Amino acid sequence: MRKRLDLRHYTALHEFRILLVLGIVLVGIWGFFKLAGEINEGETTAIDTALLLALRNPQDPSQAIGPLWMSEMMRDITALGGVAVLGLLGLSVCGYLALLRRYDLMLLVIVSVGGAILLNFLLKLGFDRPRPDLVPHLTEAYQTSFPSGHSMSSAATYLTLGAMLARIQPRLRLKVYFLVLAIVVMVLVGFSRVYLGVHWPSDVLGGWAAGAIWALVCWMAAWLISQRHGNPH
Repeated sequence: MRKRLDLRHYTALHEFRILLVLGIVLVGIWGFFKLAGEINEGETTAIDTALLLALRNPQDPSQAIGPLWMSEMMRDITALGGVAVLGLLGLSVCGYLALLRRYDLMLLVIVSVGGAILLNFLLKLGFDRPRPDLVPHLTEAYQTSFPSGHSMSSAATYLTLGAMLARIQPRLRLKVYFLVLAIVVMVLVGFSRVYLGVHWPSDVLGGWAAGAIWALVCWMAAWLISQRHGNPH
């Protein structure tokens, strides 16, 4: 009788997790396309413009606010969301997981990082939003603007790695530390894109949303696979 109750409780919890994640993903997708619709209708123009100009010298928009070294530091931070850095990070983590023979987690990293980069490329083609021309760019930018590729890829990558590290930690403080660290890096990368003038704030918001949704989908898929193979970890 006790085993039946435990099984029912586990099944109910299992179904609740699936429904909760599915609900969050659907709400996130709705919010992303709602934002995209408002961008197309020009409803974000005023706040995008105000925030972008707030980060520039009013007397000389070609200069960002703050000391001269601030722009160089932001270029260093923005590189944390670039394809080269994320690719090297992903390959390094995959190599480590391969040595541990954790091929399930290695596949998760590949799909999360590679999938986010590919998905962002397709979304940029679909929306085709021009880059900001309100202020001079303080770094090079090549593709279209929405959603921000650096923001989306860094969100998907760092949230995935942060959740992976948090999952194997026994202490709550360590779990919180890794998750907060992942969020901080994600936010800094997104902020750097606006500071450098290569993205509208709404591009970054859309990138964060899309990247977080993708990371959540990847983790849910990995969790379901582990459950089917009888591995709760």
